[in-house]
Parts: sequence; C-alpha cells; structure tokens
Amino acid sequence: MRWIKRLIERRDVWLDAVIAVAFTVVAVLLGREPERGSGWQAQDGLGVALTCLVNAPLAVRRRVPLTVFLTSAAAWALFIGLDYWPVVNSVGPFFALYTVAALRPLCPALACTVLVGVVWVFAGWRAGQATPAVIAQAAVFPAVGCRAGIAARISARRADRLAELTEQLRREQRDRMRRAVAEEQRRIARELHDVVAHHMSVINVQGGLARYVFDSEPETARTALRTISETSQEGLGELRRMLTLLRTGPDDGAGTEPDGLGGAEAGGTPYAPMPGLSRIEDMAGRVRAAGVPVTLRTEGTPRPLAPGVELCAYRVVQEALTNVIKHARPADATVVVAYGARELTVTVTDDGRDDGRRERSHPANVPPSSGHGLIGMRERARLYGGTLDVGPRADGGFRVCLTLPTAVRTAGK
Repeated sequence: MRWIKRLIERRDVWLDAVIAVAFTVVAVLLGREPERGSGWQAQDGLGVALTCLVNAPLAVRRRVPLTVFLTSAAAWALFIGLDYWPVVNSVGPFFALYTVAALRPLCPALACTVLVGVVWVFAGWRAGQATPAVIAQAAVFPAVGCRAGIAARISARRADRLAELTEQLRREQRDRMRRAVAEEQRRIARELHDVVAHHMSVINVQGGLARYVFDSEPETARTALRTISETSQEGLGELRRMLTLLRTGPDDGAGTEPDGLGGAEAGGTPYAPMPGLSRIEDMAGRVRAAGVPVTLRTEGTPRPLAPGVELCAYRVVQEALTNVIKHARPADATVVVAYGARELTVTVTDDGRDDGRRERSHPANVPPSSGHGLIGMRERARLYGGTLDVGPRADGGFRVCLTLPTAVRTAGK
C-alpha cells in the first residue's frame, strides 16, 4: 500500500515519462516508412537517435521546460536538415512549447512560438512546399499551441487561488467555531456565577443565622431553614434548566429523563421558563430574609419584553443584590424598574450603612468576591446593546444602573 501511495504522489513524474516513451515509439515506427514521393529518407540509426533526443526530454518537461524545449527543437531542426520526415517528430516540440507557455511567463513563450514557426518554415522549404501555405501553417499551429499553454496556466492559477481561498475559508470557519465555543463557555460561566453566587450567598447567611439563634430563637431558626430550603430549591431548578439546555439539541423535545436532569420535573411537569422581571419580587424576598431590606418600585407601564432582555435585567439585579449581601449588609437596597418608550432602565442602589467598610470587610461565612460579577454584568449589557453604569453614590452607598433598548432588535435575536 505504501508504494501505491508513493506512486500516486509522483503521478506527474511517471505520467511525463510515459508520454515521452509513447511519443518516441510512435515517431520511430512512423519514421520507418516516410510519405511516398516526398523525398524524405527512412530513419536509420542516426534518425532513431535524433528521434529519442527530440522526445525523451519530455520526461522532465515540468522541471526544466525551457531546456527541454530548446533541446527538442534543436534536435527536430537537425532531424529535418538530414532529410528525415519532419511530421513524425513534430508533436514533441509542440508539446514542449505548450509546457513553456503553461509554466513560464509570456515573453519566453512567445519567443519559443516564433522559434517553432521558423523550424516549421524550414521544414516546408526543405520539402519544396508553397511558401504562403507554409507561412500560414507556421503562424497558426504554434500560436494555437502557445495559446493552449497560456490557458492552462491561467486555469492552474485560478485553481491555486481557489485552493488558497478554500483553505482561508476553513481557517476562518475554525476561528469562528473557536470563538463561538469561547463565547458559549463565557455565557455558561456567567449563568453559573449568577445562579450559584446569589443562592449560595443567601443560603450561607441564613445558615449562619440559624446556627446562631438555634437555641435562643427557635422560630427564627426555623424561618431561616425554610428560606434555605426555598432558595436551594430554586437554585437547583435553575441549574437543572441550564443542564437541560446543554444536554438537549434545538430539535429535541422537552426532556423527561428519569434522573431529574432533563427538561421536566419529577412527574413530567416542565421546568419554569428563564427568569425575568416578574420574578424580581421573589428574589427580593430572599434577600430580605438574608437581612437586607429591599424596596422594589416600578415606574412606567410594564409590558412584555424579549426573553433575553428580561433575563439580562434579572441577572444584573441578582448580582447587584448579591453584592449588597456580601459587602453592605445590613444596608437598605432599592430596586427601580423603569419602562420607557424605547428602553428599560433598572437601577439598584443601597444606602451604604456599612460605614465605608464595603471594600475592607465581608459578612461572616461569605467569601470575598473575585470581581467576575461586574465583568459579567457589563458583558450582558453589551450583548443586548445596553449600557451599565456602576459606581459609588455621592451621598454614600453604591449604585448599579442598567439601560437596555427595547424598541429595536437586540443583538443575536
């Protein structure tokens, strides 16, 4: 099998060798009996040697096309000068001319064309043919051979260019696939960060509270444990929904996998849709249970928005309130959802009642933030063509303001 593969890879070499041998054999056989009455002599040993010199170099025509042409044309001219029949060896020089026109620039090809025409006129003069007919043949036949070679060269260049463009397209497709994979990884990371950070922060705070008042205030402890149960249940529901999107394709129906990780809850009830603005009140309730008073206010007339826009607003509010739990508890937080004519504005502020300790301390059992939440919020806003303004307030506290366009088609939708 290896030798077959090697033979295929070098097919141009052996193909040229076969052509050279075929031309030589045909020329030798035809040269034994020249055209009757033409006066040309039959090939003898010298004629056979010249025939081999005319055609054998074609085996390396791709490597040194000019050298092959000059050798073949000179041997052909000598062959004619010794009164051998010119026709039997005319194919070799014409094929060498075609090769020069196909592989070399135009000027050498034209020079070789003129040289073939001169040899053709010389053959006609030796045969005693009429001059006008010989000149016409010497002008037309070499020109046709040269034009065929030029056409082959142009076609080869186009094929090479097409191959380059195809390879470039493959590279661009691979780059797009890598970027798409990286973007999907960032999207999943944002979702996991928002879901886990918020719910685990609430659970952490409530767990610490329950342990602290377990003996002294059993009712408070039971309330904290109930909040932990509800928060963890909601967090698990969102994680299951994300796993469902990852494990099923766009053409799959709602999953009903028995392990509870498909597209349906136990008993076949589908998961709730992606969280949106209608669930901010539930989130605010969990944050209140974690010790952060939250005031929720709606301005303008609520209306249905694109699911991606609502999810973006929900996640930004979730991350902002999670940061309040981590860094500003027990500061008061205010969430304002304003429906404008062409945009949605969501503002989350806190009054900063931690006496400036936002960057210096953290609540018990809550690890410091890695800073990815702010990056995720900015990426979400940019994805939907919005803006995010984050920073401290002049009168103390912190402010997060998200503005999303709602009257235009959002990116990626």
